[in-house]
Amino acid sequence: MKSSSMNTHMGSISIDNEVIAQYAGTVATECFGIVGMAAVMKGGLVNLLKRDSMTKGIAVTLTPNNKLDIDFHVIVSYGVNIPTVAENLISNVRYRVEEFTGLEIDKINIYVEGVKVID
Repeated sequence: MKSSSMNTHMGSISIDNEVIAQYAGTVATECFGIVGMAAVMKGGLVNLLKRDSMTKGIAVTLTPNNKLDIDFHVIVSYGVNIPTVAENLISNVRYRVEEFTGLEIDKINIYVEGVKVID
């Protein structure tokens, strides 16, 4: 994976996109209605990822104007209002990742890959 970098008055800072994806995934799973990240397999099968491999459901890219684009492939809880959960996810991730990295987020795309009933 590539890294995102910025220049400061003290030098250059480089953050691996895997680190950003891990942090964004942790923030996302703390949001109400998000069960976890999803991996889409061949043939359209969706697999709920465990915590240690959640970055496979997240793609972080640095745009030419030095901003981040983040794609989430998520599984949501059954019965939640998906637009509300998505707005909450976008708001929380945007604020916390920008604070964590110092980089601005251009776009956050959310792909709901499945629904899971929670006991």
